[in-house]
This record gives sequence, C-alpha cells and structure tokens, in this order.
Amino acid sequence: MRRVDTGGVSSPKPRILNDYRDLFWSLIPLVLIAVVFAGLASQCSFAGNGPTQGQIPKFDVHTALKSDAHTLDFPIRDPAVPAEWTPNSGSRENISGTGGGPVSTVGYVTHQDTYMRFSQSSASEEGLARFVLDSRYASGVEQIGDRKWVVYSDKGEETAWIADLGGTRVLITGAGDHAAFDTLARAIDAAEPLRK
Repeated sequence: MRRVDTGGVSSPKPRILNDYRDLFWSLIPLVLIAVVFAGLASQCSFAGNGPTQGQIPKFDVHTALKSDAHTLDFPIRDPAVPAEWTPNSGSRENISGTGGGPVSTVGYVTHQDTYMRFSQSSASEEGLARFVLDSRYASGVEQIGDRKWVVYSDKGEETAWIADLGGTRVLITGAGDHAAFDTLARAIDAAEPLRK
C-alpha cells in the first residue's frame, strides 16, 4: 500500500461517519447568530409567564367604507359594532367571472380577543361563497330578526353566514362565538347604506 503525503492536513472524515451530533454542533452557531440578529432588530422578546397580547393594528374603518361607498357601484354599509370591538384591517378585491364583482372587507378584534370580519359585494351568493370560503357548502339557516342568513360550516373550518340585502350580498366569518355573529349580523342589518 502506497502512503500519500497530505502535507500535515488531516483527510476529511468519510460521509458514512457523519451523524446527527455533527449536524447539531454545526447548527448551534447559526441559531445563535439568528437570535442575535432578531434581538438587535427588536423582533423577539422573552416573557417568562408566556405569550402576551400584541398591539392591535389601527385601521380607520369609517374612512375606508366611505371610500368604498364612493368608488363601488353597490350599497355599502358601516355597521355600528360595540365600542369594545377594535377595527384592525380592511381590503378591496374583485371576483372575476360569472357571478363576480368587487368585494369590500373589514375586520375587527372583539372584546373577547377573537377576530370577526365581514365582506360586502355585488357578487352572487355563490360567487362570494366560493371566493371567500373555497369549497364549503351551505349547511343551514339562521334567522336574525327579519333577516335570513345562510350558514356555511364545515368541521375544522370557520363558520360563515351570508345574507342578501338587495343590491348587496354580505358574508360574515371569523373565530367568534354565536353571540359575535349575532351582534355583527344585527349591526349590519340595522345599518343604512352610506351615501355616495
């Protein structure tokens, strides 16, 4: 057998001899670097008593819905939700194809720290349901006051209610309980369309 002179440098360990301990010791410096950078960027903190509620983003729901009322060609409502509900998000999208149309959506964090949102659209009920809920189908009806709401529910998915308000279809969904749905449904039903 011939000896090879490596100039004092040890030959690399064969791959077959690498194991999870090598991987573990290789990852420790990377994890430490990531923690240092996250700490410098103030993107993480330590809370010994568990996670805490973060700051709820501020969103001017009234201005957003007034803008949608001026821009979109169907009646937009700005419901009077409980004062403890914090508006935190909004968007405007468009459903393409048959039964489609523009969609105005706003969301709230309720006093129980659950998220509820509602969408208003000139799209058909089926078009709105497919756009927001994907493959869920109607499973029942809720009668709230004089208004009938079609319930879409599926195990493991958020429940949604849809009502036809004449020129507008409204969809409510979120992680709230039945009382949150009822509250939002009644507020929407009582709201008059905003002036253009």
